[in-house]
Amino acid sequence: MHTKTRFAHLLITASLAIATTTACADSAHYADRTEYRAPKAKVAPIIDGVADEAIWQQARWQELKQRWLGPEYTAEDFQGRYKVVWTADKIYILGEFTDDILIDTHRDPLVQYWDDDCLEIFLDEDFSGGDHQFNHNAFAYHMSLDNQAIDIGTDEKARNYSHHVESRWKQNGNTVTWELAIDIYTDAYVDGSDDNKPVTLSAGKVMGLMVAYCDNDGSELRENFIGSELVAEGPKDRGWIDAGLFGSLVLTD
Repeated sequence: MHTKTRFAHLLITASLAIATTTACADSAHYADRTEYRAPKAKVAPIIDGVADEAIWQQARWQELKQRWLGPEYTAEDFQGRYKVVWTADKIYILGEFTDDILIDTHRDPLVQYWDDDCLEIFLDEDFSGGDHQFNHNAFAYHMSLDNQAIDIGTDEKARNYSHHVESRWKQNGNTVTWELAIDIYTDAYVDGSDDNKPVTLSAGKVMGLMVAYCDNDGSELRENFIGSELVAEGPKDRGWIDAGLFGSLVLTD
């Protein structure tokens, strides 16, 4: 992800979602990546921030517990977890977050968006790993509280990709329930083109996935950046550049 100077620059069956840890890495990914198995939804969930569809009960929670940036925090300040299901057209992510203060001070969605409270979804269509800083080898959607999806384009500028993602969340006390439906694109995606088509998904497909949350309780900059994947070495906030950090998302029947 970004720094302030970014622009200067329970056992279950195989059909259920499970999370395991891969002890060794392939040549494109770091060791100790998680594997998440997402069940197929016969009927697509309604994206309304309610998450009352039965398919969500078939998917297993995966926690966000890796502190990439910021000081220690309490469970009252932040807790996070997510689930994934899919159809032939999209993947669906359900997030549940405890956040005692929600902040969205940067009204321009393309300015310093990572310093507001936001959910970040990292997706690599073919689990190829590698660099994706200024290309579409992978996407890093920063989901703002007003449900906009921002990432860096091939022109090295922030772009609005909200047409890729349907997003809604609801708050109950300090708990936010967030649902997203996401189109999946290959690395051939061309910014500004009308010819981009999302891929059709099928059982057995493996993608790269990492989920994170930027938490700000009222500071100029975000105070914490918490993710789903271990970053053992180097800058821990570099998921926006390095898809080798992503875990695997396996689509199952």
